[in-house]
Amino acid sequence: MTTADVRPVVSTPSAVVQGTCLAFLAGYVDVVGFIALFGLFTAHVTGNFVMLGVELVSASQGVLAKLLALPVFVVTVALTTLWVARCERRQLPAVRPLFWMQAVLLTGFMACGLAAAPITVADSPLALLAGMLGVAAMGVQNAQSRLVLPDHVPTTIMTGNTTQIVIDLVHTLHGAGIPSAEQNAARTRLRKMLPAVAGFACGAVVGAFAYATLGFVCLAAPVVILVVLAARNR
Repeated sequence: MTTADVRPVVSTPSAVVQGTCLAFLAGYVDVVGFIALFGLFTAHVTGNFVMLGVELVSASQGVLAKLLALPVFVVTVALTTLWVARCERRQLPAVRPLFWMQAVLLTGFMACGLAAAPITVADSPLALLAGMLGVAAMGVQNAQSRLVLPDHVPTTIMTGNTTQIVIDLVHTLHGAGIPSAEQNAARTRLRKMLPAVAGFACGAVVGAFAYATLGFVCLAAPVVILVVLAARNR
């Protein structure tokens, strides 16, 4: 392989569908946060560094939210990791509770957003709380995909997925000198990664139109997705 961090090559219909749903959700929530909270990324947290630089130069709103996003994300991932480890020690399932946890956080994001609307000051207390709940929800999803859903592709940041897709397409379409086993592995990854990238893109588009139409109420959609996923993972 030419990349250092590639997920296990497993492709089942349920994993592909669930991963695509989670990618759709991440794109949806990310674009809602970006539009509603003055350029705050909830899923692609490192993007907040770029926006922070822009806002420091242009003296616009939202600096505090972007400063808080990374530590909130880090703490959420750390707490999720500790909780999963505790479940493993007690031989308890962790996937379903994590879906519920994320649903609760996104419900809080929606409730705080509705209470704060119309948001005219990015760093008002309710706006900050709304944004950090969104960041925490995506932190849970990031940790979940690595800790308890190892057969999924990353569902919140598509740069690595897109890079791997290009590599695998080249290996598949121009296979001279590439072992057949590696070509088969590339095809399997493509069946997982292409739907996830498409799902994220669709989520971003749908989320933008949904927020423009419904405001923060549109966050009910990803909450419903998480409830359905929780019900399916008994």
